[in-house]
Amino acid sequence: MSVTSFEVPSEAAMIEAGRAFARELKDGTVIGLDGDLGAGKTHFCKGLVAGLGADEAVTSPTFSLVQEYGSGRLPVFHFDWYRLESPRELETLGWDDYLDEEGIVLVEWAEKFPGMLPPSTIRLHFAITPDGARLVTVNRP
Repeated sequence: MSVTSFEVPSEAAMIEAGRAFARELKDGTVIGLDGDLGAGKTHFCKGLVAGLGADEAVTSPTFSLVQEYGSGRLPVFHFDWYRLESPRELETLGWDDYLDEEGIVLVEWAEKFPGMLPPSTIRLHFAITPDGARLVTVNRP
């Protein structure tokens, strides 16, 4: 396992961090995002989707549970597990089918059901620092 961390000073910088992260992504990558509300997960996703060349506006899928972005070099399936109560709910959304799709799977609030993530999942933890910046810790299997 490889662990790295970096500090992000602003929302714009978080979007740029997502863009940079997207450059290395390959088909079939699953990314789990953890952290408190307002820690930067959705802004990172905005940058990641843009970094893949997609032109869709990225929003948090809190109420829709999953958003699909297909205009980039790889499709992105953006999940938000915040409102889910059990893995069974995730199964009814077709979770396993999404894992079999070509593209990138992004999961906000991945810490809710870690057993549903494949072992190859890249995990990112977002934390708010005392000075208001964001600390992103990346765990790669």
